[in-house]
Amino acid sequence: MDREPSPPDGGERGRNLYVVIGAVLIAMLLAALDNLILGTAMPSIVGDLGGLGHLSWVVTAYTLATAVSTPVWGKLGDMYGRKGAFMTAIVIFLVGSTLAGLSQDMTQLIAFRALQGLGAGGLMVGALAIIGSLLPPREQGRYQGMISGVMGLAMIAGPLAGGAITDHLGWRWCFYVNLPLGVLALVMISAVLHLPKQRAKARVDYLGVALLATTISSLVLVTTWGGAEYAWTSGVIVGLAVLAVAAGTAFLAVERRAAEPVLPLGLFRNANFTIVTVIGFLLGFAMFGAMTYLPLFQQSVQGASATNAGLLGMPLFLAMVVINMFAGPFITRTGRYKPFIVAGAALLATGLALLSTMDTGTARLTTGAFMALVGAGMGCLMQTTLIVTLQSVEPKDLGVGSSTATLARTIGGSVGVSIVGALFAGRVRDVMTERGVSAVTEGSAQLDAAGLRTLPAAVRDAYEHAVAGGTHQAFMVAAGMGVLAFALAWFVKEVPLVDKSMRPAGAEAGGAGDPGGSGDADRETAPA
Repeated sequence: MDREPSPPDGGERGRNLYVVIGAVLIAMLLAALDNLILGTAMPSIVGDLGGLGHLSWVVTAYTLATAVSTPVWGKLGDMYGRKGAFMTAIVIFLVGSTLAGLSQDMTQLIAFRALQGLGAGGLMVGALAIIGSLLPPREQGRYQGMISGVMGLAMIAGPLAGGAITDHLGWRWCFYVNLPLGVLALVMISAVLHLPKQRAKARVDYLGVALLATTISSLVLVTTWGGAEYAWTSGVIVGLAVLAVAAGTAFLAVERRAAEPVLPLGLFRNANFTIVTVIGFLLGFAMFGAMTYLPLFQQSVQGASATNAGLLGMPLFLAMVVINMFAGPFITRTGRYKPFIVAGAALLATGLALLSTMDTGTARLTTGAFMALVGAGMGCLMQTTLIVTLQSVEPKDLGVGSSTATLARTIGGSVGVSIVGALFAGRVRDVMTERGVSAVTEGSAQLDAAGLRTLPAAVRDAYEHAVAGGTHQAFMVAAGMGVLAFALAWFVKEVPLVDKSMRPAGAEAGGAGDPGGSGDADRETAPA
């Protein structure tokens, strides 16, 4: 029978646990930072390698590989051990980063970005599963601030770091910078993390993996290409949509009969698991779909430079951290988490709705206040929903549970960026046409503050109103997703948080399940 573990901040075990958490946070930072850092380096990459027509695939290849591999990494960790799966994912990510930095043409870069994405799929999943293995849900609340802080730091620091690295070291260092951090995480995990090693007898559900990969790939390509590379009614998009539905239907049929399904459908019999998974999808949609266009508004309408636009995002980041500094200890002390899910969805929807009211006269201070509400909502939702996810599955399914939560946000973000992007671009075109300025094309949506100052006053004024109109559309749709999340949050059932950590029953500090232990970490033991 599981016993309540001793406080993680005591003695040698506590110090070593902090080392493990530090390594896990580094891995999460690598996964979150990569695309954000690379965004500001794209012009330099095209200037060096050429291949402008294939530029979108630098991002798409990474995103697609990450989405496809996410559930597979979760299942592999459940079946063969989370430590080994996590370290393997880090190694693949670092190899992909090295090769991407050495790329000599755009084709090589795209291929190596896909390899990097395969590793990235296991970073976030492995990190969340390890935290779920080491700590009972109440103790996990203590670390919400750190986890949320890492995600917020990535959102704010990513574009800033990418610009600085590209300007002073060159775009290749946007990939090379991953190496010292990744090696540090590997050393820390290898030396300190000790989990019971399990070995599954069941075979990997290869047919399920193939069908799930086909479904996810088709869906991501539909949402990435639709309205951008191809019209929504084109044969390519319709064909991919049909393929996604067919592969998804076949996947459900296969998973019902598989001995060891890659995504156990029984998980969705738990109402809390299903609800927070949908909330995670809506959060990803709102977060990535709308926040992608906030820096563009700040630069094009409010006149901020790229660097200042990053700094202007601080209210969102600080609100996330402050909320989690309060939420984590509260959940640890009381075991109550539903109030944060309900309040988080309400704050998210309210903040996004207020952001949708911005126009060409909105002050930066006002924008910052609205962003703080969104950040507070994200802070309440992001890690609290993950706690509910991990609480809703059996210990043997912690990996697949965390991968499902991560996948929901990934697909939500992909769908959000695509749909919101199409609405944004359409609104920009309509406003420009209404104002009789058709000379500025969609490509001008990339104009920064300095570039706008070179335009004639009438054209600049029309473009500012067009971007403001497009931003209004983006945030209105995102706010709608927030309202849906708020409605669903009320159906979350608050159940007592139970210790589902993977420490063997009765293990003392220093045993196999102890992150600071000196026992044999690799012996075959059954998890508690």
